[in-house]
Amino acid sequence: MSIKGKVIIITGAANGIGQAIAQSYAEQGASVVLADIDEVQGEKTVATLKQQGKEVRFVRTDVRQEKGIKKLVDTTIQTFGTIDILINNAGISKFVPLFECSSKDWDDVIDTNLRSTFLCSREVAKIMCENGVRGTIVNIASTRAMMSEPHTEAYSASKGGILALTHALAASLSEYRITVNAISPGWIDTGDYNALRKIDHEQHLSKRVGKPSDIAKACLYLTAPDNDFVTGINLVVDGGMTRKMIYEE
Repeated sequence: MSIKGKVIIITGAANGIGQAIAQSYAEQGASVVLADIDEVQGEKTVATLKQQGKEVRFVRTDVRQEKGIKKLVDTTIQTFGTIDILINNAGISKFVPLFECSSKDWDDVIDTNLRSTFLCSREVAKIMCENGVRGTIVNIASTRAMMSEPHTEAYSASKGGILALTHALAASLSEYRITVNAISPGWIDTGDYNALRKIDHEQHLSKRVGKPSDIAKACLYLTAPDNDFVTGINLVVDGGMTRKMIYEE
């Protein structure tokens, strides 16, 4: 089930979860295109991977812009000739009190998180169909699509939309043998893991907070070449938190 030699695009790959996903695929021998609006960190990540002998390239991409996404796809084709895997990871969280949330705030989150997932999937799927690739698409959603805290309307709506978009794409692309799945991370710490408190870990059924590598492993599972029976699902990777009954004591 090796992905060695496969070509993959990962959006939002300069930092955090996206960076860990890029690292994992590069280590498995894939040719990885890292797309992000953060050019400084993106180039830094690529430089580090190239020093390790990995086949990687950075393409500065504002996923809110359709022309930027088309340029990303074109650049990938010019560089590697095809696209086998797409990980739609780019996203922002902007938690604004309900009555202060402007239409601009709303649009920024929806365009970055949800609209970009549709546009990237559409453009990459075209290439997969043209090249006859049994491609795979993974969309990074969130457990906030199913659970909410106050003042998360735009973010929650965007992630809920990603779940609905995922199974719609899975249906539309099934005739082309392209699988489409979602991953919903729970608490994934991208900062100083050692600074977390004991209670942070123990409140999870897994007894620990998640790491970016946990999401990378889930991506590798869903995009494994021989794993063509799993499509249209949402894989929750959250240490069991959404299945935990919580009451104040």
